[in-house]
Amino acid sequence: MPKKENKIMKFLNSKKVVPYIFVFPFIVSFTILTLYPTIQAFMMSFQRILPGQIEFIGLQNYERIFNQAFYKALFNSTIYTILTVLILVTLPIILAILLDSKLVKFKTFFRSALFIPALTSIVVAGVIFRLVFAESENAIANQIIGFLGVDPVSWKYNAWSGMFLMVIMASWRWMGVNVLYFLAGLQSIPKELYESAEIDGANLFQKFRNVTLPFLKPIIIFVTTISIIGGFRVFEESYVIWEGNSPGNIGLTLVGLLYQQGIQQNDMGFGAAIGVVLLILIFVISIIYLLLTGAFKRGDE
Repeated sequence: MPKKENKIMKFLNSKKVVPYIFVFPFIVSFTILTLYPTIQAFMMSFQRILPGQIEFIGLQNYERIFNQAFYKALFNSTIYTILTVLILVTLPIILAILLDSKLVKFKTFFRSALFIPALTSIVVAGVIFRLVFAESENAIANQIIGFLGVDPVSWKYNAWSGMFLMVIMASWRWMGVNVLYFLAGLQSIPKELYESAEIDGANLFQKFRNVTLPFLKPIIIFVTTISIIGGFRVFEESYVIWEGNSPGNIGLTLVGLLYQQGIQQNDMGFGAAIGVVLLILIFVISIIYLLLTGAFKRGDE
């Protein structure tokens, strides 16, 4: 028995087996929580699912997708994604550089303060935003613009202001997280490079362009990619602002459309088809972006 146990331990500790042991928990969790639901949703997209009845209907669910509501949801999700990517990539870089410089004191406090919104419940955030951006003249947002001579705005009933609310809420929630990503990237830049650049007479902009940005490129690609995925997957911001039904579908997103059709109207097959189209859309856009940025190239290329 001892010899048999030694052989087993030797086998488990071998270089060929240990990597698979370490990745085994991920493989199991990925299979159960991601791969299986994806395959199941793909199969459901070809079915009509009613209580106690499942019927295969081919491509009928996909033929129903491309309607006015889908195009509106796609337009809203695309605009939302573009705006959040621009804000959640550029501003965190600036804030991270400021927090990493010697100009700012109490750095730990500001880092913690920026991260707190990510820990806040989206329901609580939605209540706060609905109060701040209420239609009343006494609402905080309307009072602020009133000082600037602007008439009160019905924030939840205009397309531009509704999009503004969703983008502001997302930026408020995830700004601190992205700042931490870029701060981690800044810590990996050798200080000697900045000193050499100063000796060569480089100004702040030149140091940022020639030293900081090249080292932050992997972080920028990562943050942009997750922002694109998160942008097309947006649902919570729209739901907590309009509670699922926005006037004229001004806050309708692709995931919101999936929720309406699949859950509220109990059309699970159609909802699954919308989910598959959304999955393909995110995959294609992400792959195109990664190819354009050279993320798949080796470091020596």
